[in-house]
Amino acid sequence: MLNRVILIGRLTREPELRYTPAGVAVTQFTLAVDRPFTNSQSKEREADFINIVTWRQLAETCANYLRKGRLTAVEGRIQVRNYDNNEGKRVYVTEIVADNVRFLESSNSGNREEGTGSSNSNAGYGGGGDRHGGGTREQQDPFIDDGKPIDISDDDLPF
Repeated sequence: MLNRVILIGRLTREPELRYTPAGVAVTQFTLAVDRPFTNSQSKEREADFINIVTWRQLAETCANYLRKGRLTAVEGRIQVRNYDNNEGKRVYVTEIVADNVRFLESSNSGNREEGTGSSNSNAGYGGGGDRHGGGTREQQDPFIDDGKPIDISDDDLPF
């Protein structure tokens, strides 16, 4: 069986960081995810508002770096839990328990990937290296020698 979710959307409010009585960090926030179609009457795109929960180090990272409106990718699993409210009625809550969160925008640029958070304790942050450019033309263009013969023996070909 498989219970895996990947979402990309924008935070609708600031993340809420809390601690359990045992001292475990937990952060909750809501992600607005656009639907892939428009409303036939108003011609506007609708969105779903999905509750996200993160735990431990990932929770603290999300609370420190995520802000309302930021574009964010979330990976995790769907969880349905229930409880009895003050009136004695059973309330069901559906949420995503995230184990990986990627910050798709920096807080000041608005369009580049800034970093990543993960529940894996040895995961790092940020990119490092120049992934989107720089260097000379020869380094960027793999077909710079297009039109010239390439020295490859028949033993190097897979067919």
